[in-house]
Amino acid sequence: MQITILAVGKLKERYLVSGCEEYLKRLARYAQVKVIEVADEPAPANASPAEEEQVKEKEGQKILASIPANSYVIALAIAGETVSSPQLAKKLEKLALQGKSKLAFIIGGSLGLHETVLERADWRLSFSALTFPHQLMRLILLEQLYRCFKINRGETYHK
Repeated sequence: MQITILAVGKLKERYLVSGCEEYLKRLARYAQVKVIEVADEPAPANASPAEEEQVKEKEGQKILASIPANSYVIALAIAGETVSSPQLAKKLEKLALQGKSKLAFIIGGSLGLHETVLERADWRLSFSALTFPHQLMRLILLEQLYRCFKINRGETYHK
């Protein structure tokens, strides 16, 4: 399986970088995982809704241009479908069996994803009704992907 994680912005905190590196290392035995960071757009302080929309649109254009060809696109969105870890594992296994072995997960910036990105997505996935910082979401996604592979292989994760 080939997994691309498209994320707006660079990781700034060392603990997030370290955590992501650890899960990328763990995932390497199960899948090819690549992270593509697209530059975030500066938003003016106290931005108007129109200015925020422009920021999301510019970030969205960069995201759409970076999606690998023939990828099944999964957008992380609060308004997406909420599933459990076993359900996510089953979904990934089902996609692989259907020949959809190139996945692209999309994590938006601090303002979220532009509608054009959400429209391009084959599936909208929500990890929670809670709001997480987009940089932390990358670590959470990597951990859940690792968990999914462990579940699908019948391997223990926590003892």
